[in-house]
Amino acid sequence: MLNGETVTGLPGPDLKTEAEVVPQTDDITAHALLIAELASETARGFFRGRLGIEFKEDESPVTQADKAVEAEVRAYLEQNFPGHGILGEEHGFAGTDRDDVWIIDPIDGTRSFLSGHPLFGFLLGFLQGGQPQLGVIGMPALGETFLGLRGQGATLNGKPIYVSGQTRLDQSVLYVNEGDKIHHDHPGLFARLMRAGQTRRFSYDCYPHALLAAGHVDAVVDYDLQPYDYLPVSMVVEAAGGVITDWQGKPLGLESDGRVAAAATPRLHTELLALIKG
Repeated sequence: MLNGETVTGLPGPDLKTEAEVVPQTDDITAHALLIAELASETARGFFRGRLGIEFKEDESPVTQADKAVEAEVRAYLEQNFPGHGILGEEHGFAGTDRDDVWIIDPIDGTRSFLSGHPLFGFLLGFLQGGQPQLGVIGMPALGETFLGLRGQGATLNGKPIYVSGQTRLDQSVLYVNEGDKIHHDHPGLFARLMRAGQTRRFSYDCYPHALLAAGHVDAVVDYDLQPYDYLPVSMVVEAAGGVITDWQGKPLGLESDGRVAAAATPRLHTELLALIKG
């Protein structure tokens, strides 16, 4: 139970709420998993099809799928949680003064999505008082749903997952997200990253963080993110036992600068931060 409150129960197939009242933690989790299922189904309906593509002011692409998924999720949340705020990538923030806030990234990795690459995701987070309580990383094309609950652990398709026990950076599997941007903006850091880890990979979007939570990757350096990118994944990583902060080692929140460092253990995270700071 979150904050000792209860809300209406899980809706039936017609998406209308039932009268039954259940504990909020269970209810929030059930709703989040159903939302992820609905979002994945909608995304798969567009994937590798004919897409209408537009470009935002920052030249990042947005497709019909992004808009359709977020519209569907927002409609669901507005129906079932009318008192909650919503922050979505495509339609912004509604209810900024509310304690309970949902965060949506309808297609995390639009460039992957529009090019037929299956490593795009769906991200959903639930915050209370600005603190993540639940995070979902959905991978529609892979049929994988990662769930993290504060104080309750993390799962992949319902089975518990845990980070690795790696404590040494020189023995780590290191993923570098947005490497082209890091190379352009922070060439010194990029050079250090290219000498770090036992194995390193360039990557993008949410899946490296999911792999870290599941114990396959030991550390991830990420860059130029928005709250809807990093807050949902942060709860999955932390619930699996990992550590995730900004590049200064500060906790992630709505006002963070979008530079993220994640690691399997506190010792490894400390070493990763030292590398980033130079």
